[in-house]
Amino acid sequence: MPENASASRAAKLLVFVVVFIDLLGFGIVLPLLPVYGDRFVKPTIGAEADSVVAGIVLGLLMSSFSLMQFLFAPAWGRLSDRIGRRPVLLLGLLGSVGAYALFGYASSMDPASEALGALALLFVSRAGAGIAGATISTAQAVIADSTGPEERRGGMALIGAAFGIGFTFGPLLGAGALYLAPGTPWATGALASVLSLAAFLFALVRLPETRVPGGHSAARRIFDARAFMAVLSDPGVGPVILVFFLATVGFAGFESTLALLNRDFLGFDERNNFLVFTFVGFVLAMVNGAYRGMAKRVSEIAGMAYGIVLMGIGVAGLSMVASLEQPSLRMWAAFPSLTFAVAGFALLTPGVQSLVSRRADPARQGEILGVNQSCSALARIVGPVLGLTLYRAWPVLPFALGGLLVLAMLPVLVVAARWRPPQTA
Repeated sequence: MPENASASRAAKLLVFVVVFIDLLGFGIVLPLLPVYGDRFVKPTIGAEADSVVAGIVLGLLMSSFSLMQFLFAPAWGRLSDRIGRRPVLLLGLLGSVGAYALFGYASSMDPASEALGALALLFVSRAGAGIAGATISTAQAVIADSTGPEERRGGMALIGAAFGIGFTFGPLLGAGALYLAPGTPWATGALASVLSLAAFLFALVRLPETRVPGGHSAARRIFDARAFMAVLSDPGVGPVILVFFLATVGFAGFESTLALLNRDFLGFDERNNFLVFTFVGFVLAMVNGAYRGMAKRVSEIAGMAYGIVLMGIGVAGLSMVASLEQPSLRMWAAFPSLTFAVAGFALLTPGVQSLVSRRADPARQGEILGVNQSCSALARIVGPVLGLTLYRAWPVLPFALGGLLVLAMLPVLVVAARWRPPQTA
C-alpha cells in the first residue's frame, strides 16, 4: 500500500484520470461498432443484413473484445502482482493506441470492394483493444492497494464513476467528430487513438507504483488455469462472481443490441445514437457518484440486490420498445427502461468488486480481481452473440430473456450473503 494518505489519494486520482481518458476512446467507438460491422457483413458472407447468420457474425465481432479480456484479465492481474501495477497499465494503454487506430483505418475501407479485409481488420482491432483493456482489473488492484477494507467500495465506485463520465463524453466527442468531419469514418477511430495516447503519456509521467513486487505471488505462472478454477470454487468469492457473470450476460445482450434498437424502432441516425450512449454514460456516472455516499449506509449485498432488481426491470422493459406500434409510446418506454437498466448495473458493479476484493487474499488482489474481470468478459462474449442472434430472430427476445436472467440471480445472491470467513484459532 502507498506509504501515506497523500500517496493513496494521488494513486486513486491518477487511476481515475487514466480510466476516464481511456473510456473516452471506448465510448467513441462502441456506438458505431455494430453499425460499421453491419456495413461489411452482408457483402462478406452473402447474407441479408437482417438475417440470423449476419447477427451471429456481428455478435462475434462485438464479443472478440471480451474474448481477449476473458483470456488476459487474470494474466495481467497476476503479472501486476509480480512486477507491479504501473508497467501493466502503461502497456495496456499503449496497446489501446494501436487498436483504435486500426479501427479507424478499417472503418474507412470500401464495403463494395474491401468488405472482407475491413471485417477482418475490425476483428483484429477489437481483439487488440480487448487485450489492452483487460488491464482494468489492474486499475481495480491499484484501488485495492490504496484503500482499507472499509473504504474499498467507495474506491471501486470511483472507477465506476470514471467509466460513466468517460462513457458520457466519449459518445459526445464521437458525435462531434462525425459533425466536424462528415463522410470521414476514420475520424472517430483516430480520435479514440489520440485520447488513449494522452492517457498513456499522463500515466507515464504521473502514475505511482502501489504494489511492491515480491512475495509468494512472484513465483506464480502468468497463465494458470488451475488457479483460475480455484478462485471460482472459493465459497467466499465464487458465488459473487457467478452473480456478476450471469447479470452481465443479460446486460451485455441488451447493450450490444441497443444501437440497432435505436435505429430500427426509434429511427435514430448515428449522431442521435451517440446521444443515447451519452445518456447511458451520464446515468452510470451519476449513480456511481451517489453510490460512494450510499456505501456508508448500505451493505454490498443490499446494494447488489437493489441493482439486480432495477436492472432486471429495466432490461425487460426495453422489450416494449420493440413490441409497441406507436413511435411516441416507444420513446416513453425506452428512456425509463434504459435508466433503470443502467442504474441497476451501476449499483451492482462496485458492490461485486468490493466484496470480491475484501474476501480475497491481499497478496493475490490482482489475480482474483482479474478472474472476476475475466468472468465478466466471458459474459460479454456470450451476451452479444446471444443478444444479436435473438434480435435477428425476434427483437423482443434479447430484452425479455435478459431481464428474466438478471432477476434469476437473486437466489444466488442469497447464497453469497450467507458466507462467513473461517474462524482463526
